[in-house]
Parts: sequence; C-alpha cells; structure tokens
Amino acid sequence: MSQSRPILNLGSGRPASSLPLELADLHGSLATGECISCRLEPLLEEGWGSVRGVDLLAGAGFSIEGVPRTQGSAVCARAVRIRSLPDTVGPGMRLLIVGLNPSPYSADHGVAYARPGNRFWPAVLAAGIASIDRDPRHALRSHGLGMTDLVRRTTRRADQVDLSEFQAGFARVSRLVEWLCPKAVCFVGLGGWRAVVERKAQAGVQQRMLGGRPVYVMPHTSGLNAHSRLADLTAHLAAAATLADKS
Repeated sequence: MSQSRPILNLGSGRPASSLPLELADLHGSLATGECISCRLEPLLEEGWGSVRGVDLLAGAGFSIEGVPRTQGSAVCARAVRIRSLPDTVGPGMRLLIVGLNPSPYSADHGVAYARPGNRFWPAVLAAGIASIDRDPRHALRSHGLGMTDLVRRTTRRADQVDLSEFQAGFARVSRLVEWLCPKAVCFVGLGGWRAVVERKAQAGVQQRMLGGRPVYVMPHTSGLNAHSRLADLTAHLAAAATLADKS
C-alpha cells in the first residue's frame, strides 16, 4: 500500500511576498507531472486569501487540481508541477518584465529567455538593468528586476496560446502588480498586450496602466524577430527602466 505524500507547509511565519521564491524553489525540486498537497499560511495581511494563493501557485508553474479550500487563514490545495518557469518576483521591484509564455528550452533550463540567439539578456546587460547574464535571482535581488509571463503553459510558438489564456494571465498579472507594486511594468512582445488591451498598440509607453503602474510595451527579443536589432531592444529596455525611475 503506497503512502500518501505529506502536506507541505509553506510561508509559515513569513510575509506572503516570500512565497514566490519559496514556490519557485519547490518547482525546481520536482519532476514535471509530480503532484503535491500544500498549505500556504504566511503572515496574515490585507488581500491574502484563496485568490492570491491560487495566483501564487499558478505563477510558480503549478496547475491546481480540484477546488482549493481555506482553513482559517491558510489556503490548502493540490497542485501538479507543469513544464514551465516560476515567477521571479518580490517586493521593491524597479521593473517587472512580463513575457508571453515560456519556451520549452527556457522551461527546461530554468531561466527565462535562455535560448541561444534570444537577445533579452544581452539587451538587459547593455541597458545596465542587470549585471549577470541569465541569473534572474541576482537580477531581482541586486537590481529589482522581476520576471513573469502572461501564460505559464509552455509552447514552441506564442501563436499556440489562445485568447482565453492571455485574458486569464493578464488578470493574474494585474493582481500581482497591484499587490507587489513594481515601479513600472514592461511587456516583452507586443502580442499579449495587443490581444487583451489594444489591438493596434505600438511599442513604447502605453496610455493604459496596469494595477496602477505605468506600462511599457516592446518588441519580442527572440532571434526570429529580425525587425529589431540588439541596439533597438537595448534602447527599449533602457526606456522602460527610465519610466520606472520617473514613477
């Protein structure tokens, strides 16, 4: 007779803002498809509840099984580790980067924009908003550069994501921004913003804010995007950082 996996207690005695990285570590320790039962019980704060708990699990690369339940202030859920990338976010962010969704290569290597030929990290380094190549944790801790995606499901192409996924992801990211209050938000790739907000949006500062924070939208950094040179992408990221510093 197989033994049931013990319930994982996460966040106990710590602020909820510690949970994204704690869940990211958990995601990295599990195999794709592995199921867990968890109890999220950080220090009680305004806005804490089942919606935020589910958002945190989704952002960390987990798919919820069944209906989460609350026990006092704790959120209890069963979740499956999917092939994805967890959020690298926390309080005090200067700039939150929002991608479309992870590529299989990035998910398998545990680093956003990791594929050789993607210009994200060269542009970030050239813009001076991070100082170590392909190290999201250092970028967050030392430079206030956070990272998430609209959709956590991994696909080979962004056009394999449907509109309902973009809409659900946009709502999650909006709640994340309202909660953690980065100085500004930068969408990498026009497709997500155009799908949900403004079909004819152009790169640059947007009229609409997200979660009360200013938004910059820039072209995708994939090497397949031949329309944007590294210098152009660097300039966009530098402009997004300037927007953050003015906020």
